[in-house]
Amino acid sequence: MDAGYACRPGFLPPYRATRYHLKEFGGRNYPTNKKELFNLRHSSLRVTVERAFGALKNCFRILDNKPFHPYKTQVKLVLACCIIHNWIVGHGQDEVFPDEATWVPNPSNEPVDEVIDNAAWGLRRDEIADAMWNNRGHYHV
Repeated sequence: MDAGYACRPGFLPPYRATRYHLKEFGGRNYPTNKKELFNLRHSSLRVTVERAFGALKNCFRILDNKPFHPYKTQVKLVLACCIIHNWIVGHGQDEVFPDEATWVPNPSNEPVDEVIDNAAWGLRRDEIADAMWNNRGHYHV
């Protein structure tokens, strides 16, 4: 679960010690507070993202291997694969994009990112959770 990670720029983990998994919200077991609602929507989004990455991994083996690139390069690889995927979906295979089996990684000397807690992003998560809770209405969340 992502709750083991700290809030940091660009990453908002679910709240710790709060219901998270979709199965915990089954039936009429709706969220009872803003943190549960945030975690429910976070979990739902996570499932969707995992499905998308599964589809990308099926198309691009480089994403299914143990990463040996620095984090910033990994981000660029995912973006490049998404762009190539969208190109192929829109235009079909093309001689401009070589077969993945012929790809050769570029060496990089970029430093590895440090994991640090970021209070500003923790506050941002709280603001998002507040907005979700205040705008939930009386419909099924």
